[in-house]
Amino acid sequence: MKRRVFPERIILCLALAGILFAQEDFLKVEASIVPRRLSRGQEGEVILKLSFQEGTKISPKPDFTIEFEPCPGLVFPKNFYTATDLGIETEEREEEESLVFREPIRIRFTVSEDAEKGSHILEGRVRYYARSQKKEWCVKTAAKFFVPFFTRSTSVKKKS
Repeated sequence: MKRRVFPERIILCLALAGILFAQEDFLKVEASIVPRRLSRGQEGEVILKLSFQEGTKISPKPDFTIEFEPCPGLVFPKNFYTATDLGIETEEREEEESLVFREPIRIRFTVSEDAEKGSHILEGRVRYYARSQKKEWCVKTAAKFFVPFFTRSTSVKKKS
């Protein structure tokens, strides 16, 4: 027996698929590590440049967070950071508070003394609430990022 699919169901499925694909376009993350070649004991920074779809605002509450997957060899003071931790500015327009990303986000780390030599990838994600007052929607989503880096077998001598 052949099953009949109603046009309303097809339209609903296409609309939901469009929403799912559109969520990924709200935020673009350009991630880098400075310096790209690191020695054991050396300090470095993850630099995140965030750009958002026009007309999209990012809410400071509930929390905007940046999370890192465990990465052998890199030591972060925390495994996630909020907008408050990072000192990200907020602005209020039309009675709504939103985060302002004028500068890239910089998060410091240290290379552990037992880090293995070679190429590695740091993985993370930005969790956020995006909203549009004009289109009257709000969505909770996340954007993943990956950053390649290289560790040397040498160690940095600490200053006394």
